[in-house]
Amino acid sequence: MKTLIMYYSYYGSTKALANQKAQELGADIEEVIEVKKPIMPVGIYRAVTCAKTEIRPIQSQLDDYDKIIIMSPVWADHPVSAIYSVIDCLPEGKQVELVMVSGGGGTKSSCEGTKALVIARGCEIVGYANVEVKINRKTGEVITKSLDEKQDSSYLVPATVVCGSIILVAGLYGLSKLRKK
Repeated sequence: MKTLIMYYSYYGSTKALANQKAQELGADIEEVIEVKKPIMPVGIYRAVTCAKTEIRPIQSQLDDYDKIIIMSPVWADHPVSAIYSVIDCLPEGKQVELVMVSGGGGTKSSCEGTKALVIARGCEIVGYANVEVKINRKTGEVITKSLDEKQDSSYLVPATVVCGSIILVAGLYGLSKLRKK
């Protein structure tokens, strides 16, 4: 079975896991890159609202693969917006595995919606996992742990939106002060 791993990574944890899995599976790999990388509050807002973002053209011929593994960081209980753009590019009839990577939270509130987007493209979901990833900075070892049995983290969504809003308002306030000078 010919497999492609497509991943988006903001800080590097998802990239490290994608590289490790590609080696283990003998899979091809492609990084998903946004045309304009958002600042964190904007990225979180886009993730929570399931907004798509402009990504660089996908280099791999997706029709050539039997299975596509999509890996995404988790922001406020959701995959990043670039992943919604990737899902839009999926050709019909593919087996798709979704791997959500975080430092400790899962995607309990967005899991079914993300799966539904893949199914709407005419693809089959063959796996979905929430994975905590830590990287040993001394050895480079990628340490993973399944989060699918952890507690509900849906309380993070409102807290993150509030924090993002506070940061946005503070930034706007700072800009207004600069303009008055």
